[in-house]
Amino acid sequence: MKTLIGTYECKVDAKGRLMLPTSLKKQLGSLEEGFVLKRSVFQPCLELFPMAEWNKMILKINKLNRFNKKNDDFIRRFTAGVKMIEIDATGRLLIPKDLVVFAQIDKDIVLNSAINIIEIWDKDKYENAIENAVGDFADLAEEVMGNFNEDEDGIS
Repeated sequence: MKTLIGTYECKVDAKGRLMLPTSLKKQLGSLEEGFVLKRSVFQPCLELFPMAEWNKMILKINKLNRFNKKNDDFIRRFTAGVKMIEIDATGRLLIPKDLVVFAQIDKDIVLNSAINIIEIWDKDKYENAIENAVGDFADLAEEVMGNFNEDEDGIS
């Protein structure tokens, strides 16, 4: 898994196109494989999966029993609005109109690297999500990461 680093402010044109920042393109490496763009499950944003990461995710999802209603419902919701995306020759990515509407993207956006994927947010929604999570983050960090200390150096 390739770890992506950084948060980038960008603009989207009237057609839903955005120019990927150069430093992010360098981290992504080969752009020929393409990407998958989907709705986030938990937030009003989009998730851009490099194809290799999407394939890993689909391998996990394919193990779900489709004859279990909850699994079937999950698969339907998880894959709702999924689109294959390519970067054009000028380095632009086109966000399909239905996904622009879902994420309520206006002109200013934030690309937030989330370990192995990129979240695409409307800038105001991103700032609100970060601001609203500040008070809860210490508790969340302790709950999620508080039991990890597997490194020999004792640094969590």
